[in-house]
Amino acid sequence: MRTLRVMSKRLAEVARKVGVSEATVSRVLNGKPGVSDATRQAVLTALDVLGYERPTKLRGERARLVGLVLPELTNPIFPALAEIIGGALTQNGYTPLLCTQNAGGITEADYVDLLLQQQVSGVVFLGGNYSQADAPHEHYERLRDVKLPTVLVNARIPGLSFPTVSTDDAAAAEQAVLHLYQLGHRRIGMLMGPADHIPSQRKLTAAAPLLERLGAPLRADMVVQGLYSLESGQAGAARLIDGGATAVVCASDPLALGAVRAARRRGLSVPGQFSVVGFDDSALMSCTEPPLTTVRQPIESMGRTVIELLLSQIAGTAEAGDELLFEPELVLRASTGPVPA
Repeated sequence: MRTLRVMSKRLAEVARKVGVSEATVSRVLNGKPGVSDATRQAVLTALDVLGYERPTKLRGERARLVGLVLPELTNPIFPALAEIIGGALTQNGYTPLLCTQNAGGITEADYVDLLLQQQVSGVVFLGGNYSQADAPHEHYERLRDVKLPTVLVNARIPGLSFPTVSTDDAAAAEQAVLHLYQLGHRRIGMLMGPADHIPSQRKLTAAAPLLERLGAPLRADMVVQGLYSLESGQAGAARLIDGGATAVVCASDPLALGAVRAARRRGLSVPGQFSVVGFDDSALMSCTEPPLTTVRQPIESMGRTVIELLLSQIAGTAEAGDELLFEPELVLRASTGPVPA
């Protein structure tokens, strides 16, 4: 009797989710004719979304679900990317499953397990462990073992052969450094993410030799690495200001906003006495005070490419997992100015 109640509840939930009768859901689950392909697929997708197991005879089919795994939501660039990619997935008949990590919560490896259990058609990572050299990477082997279509966004560690879409971090750092140098700054600080973070490593690897060639070598005390947060940006920028920096290149917009706050807490005007360059050009950076000079990631074109790479893998026509680099764009606003006299 209890089993019948559970089955009846499942039929009712799925029927409400799809907007069809319980009899239609029953026909799909039992493989009976008389149901359109679109309705059949909608019922199966609803089963996956609601967390019910598919009947054994239907488990061999991939669900039209795609996992979107985000490292956080506090940095506006990640929700913006998720919106672009999620919208494109929906247009192509796939349902995005948003998986957001929180400190002390579900890990990236846990999400991989959950997505594999849901028989997803693919997964897109918008940043994650693959960007950090010292983080665990074993769960990526599980994706490779089952040949699950996977796309990474952001620079990855060597050895992971998944298709990857990245902004050219070296070009971004060079654009920011040259802009500040042309404004007369010679004591330029670098405010980066964690030391093992590949995008930050690439920015530093490009900035140091450029500053050397320009005759303004990057001193060790002009590099601060920490978390990607406004608070970390404030603390790191305070150290750079105390060390004599007149300008800073930041690895994210939240770090840059923290740097602006640090300057003001030190009694410095931005950009009159201290200049700040961000990275991402995330939402509302033109509305801050002052509006933030930043290096824009081309997320629209990156998002389209992510979808193309994912769908080609699903169709079985994908090539080897190359990394595609997208050219960033320096967006000049009011947080940078000439070096103080």
